[in-house]
Amino acid sequence: MFLFLTVVQALIAAMLVGVILVQKSEGGGLGVGGSPSGLMSARGAANFLTRATSVLATLFVVLSIVLAAMAVNETTGRDIDTSLQRNTAPATPAQPVDPLGGAANPAAPAPAPAAPAGGDVPADPLSGAAKQ
Repeated sequence: MFLFLTVVQALIAAMLVGVILVQKSEGGGLGVGGSPSGLMSARGAANFLTRATSVLATLFVVLSIVLAAMAVNETTGRDIDTSLQRNTAPATPAQPVDPLGGAANPAAPAPAPAAPAGGDVPADPLSGAAKQ
């Protein structure tokens, strides 16, 4: 029923536009001349077009109100679709990112090499003699 009334309203709107365009205005409009007597005289055509405009406009407004009321009744009671809802809370707490890539303190000196296991004292690199 809703679709049928929507199509009827579209047809009424098209007829209303056509009737308004055919009317003779101060600038001439798209009005067509006719015989000087009968319905198609200037006065008879103006009365007919005026009545047709008022009837079509009234029908258009009434149909608009009816369709708005029907649309409210059709959409009432629907549940909100949550199938596309995003999760806002992360599943696990986020780990802080190390901006230095693992080097916590790049200015710290490198650790000294460990002494040989045999108890020997390494030689002094400058003199070549063993340290005392």
